[in-house]
Amino acid sequence: MRGDYLPAARAVAEPLADFLAAIAAIRSLSREEGAVIARIAQEMERLGYDETRVDPMGNLIGRIGRGPRAIAIDGHCDTVDAGDPAQWRGAAFTPVRRDGFLQGRGAADQKGGLAAAVYAGGLLRKRGMPDGVSLHVVASVQEEDCDGGCWQYIVEQGGLRPDVVVLTEPTSLRLYRGHRGRMEMEVATQGVSAHGSAPERGENAIYRMAPIVQAIEALNGTLPPREPFGKGSVTISQIRSRSPSLCAVADGCTIHLDRRLTTGETETTSVAEIAALDAVRAAGATVSVPEYRDPSYTGLVYPVRKYYPTWELPERAAEVQCAKRAYEAVFRAAPEVGFWTFSTNGVATAGKLGIPTLGFGPGEERQAHAPNERIAIDQLPSATAFYAAFVDAYAAADP
Repeated sequence: MRGDYLPAARAVAEPLADFLAAIAAIRSLSREEGAVIARIAQEMERLGYDETRVDPMGNLIGRIGRGPRAIAIDGHCDTVDAGDPAQWRGAAFTPVRRDGFLQGRGAADQKGGLAAAVYAGGLLRKRGMPDGVSLHVVASVQEEDCDGGCWQYIVEQGGLRPDVVVLTEPTSLRLYRGHRGRMEMEVATQGVSAHGSAPERGENAIYRMAPIVQAIEALNGTLPPREPFGKGSVTISQIRSRSPSLCAVADGCTIHLDRRLTTGETETTSVAEIAALDAVRAAGATVSVPEYRDPSYTGLVYPVRKYYPTWELPERAAEVQCAKRAYEAVFRAAPEVGFWTFSTNGVATAGKLGIPTLGFGPGEERQAHAPNERIAIDQLPSATAFYAAFVDAYAAADP
């Protein structure tokens, strides 16, 4: 492999940092990504990408090369909101460079990785793509609302099924190969309404839910740890009720569950686990998995069940070995290999669609969704160099 990846990336470090500052300044919450997609497409075109296109969902796909083996480098361009502005030193969507860091919402999660990937494509375009492969740099949408939904659409409706996917979520320049899954569930109880002055005439759905709340809290403590991800978890994230008025007995109550899934736990096992609780059975409660149906910024509605599977790419997999060779070519050292704590688009590419997926990104995972989110500016060219080296390593590997 070549030895000039890092010098070539450092040569474009300043425009790369400027580009990240420009896209971090564009407020792009889920379903509001149109302006940042346009800006990223403009940069791809300036860097000489062979093709840029925006699919009906609003995902931007920039292509370099025409080889039959497709490599995708993905970064979602949506962010969460700022949260409490009093917790920020400055405005969340006004990026600030300070002490070697760029601060702003989305800097680490994950416009930094996306910017580095865009510039990796530019370096490869200038130098020349290796034979036999094509590179697709994807700025995906709605990940914060529905991780993986964008990639389900790209593969199932958009006609692009890459041979390997590299996620640019923050890893502190480590190589990641999986994470726990997650899903959402709703448990509902029914009651009979009555006037609040005589509650004994009705059946209160909230009271029916109370033992279920306690049972789910207890269940969380009994979930067993499993290698390599440790234990799953379950928590109640919302409770709501229904009644004819605030002067009446509630005739409906629903709790929303956040279930984190470890090895061997699936939608089927997790729903059955809740349905089997004595408190759920005694209350005659129903257990369901909701569906995400919010329209993208283009107006497209692409329904996705809120089940996001656990996934792991074995360390012996050819794609991981390619990534290790790429890392060693850039940094002259062996990479640290691990897993994310949070969830990524890999729930779809690897968990649902079976596409070999791995992760490498600038920035720290703990900066995601935090006030004063920031990224080390010197990690950006390092990530760019790795992405370019991975393309070469993958092209050189046996198909």
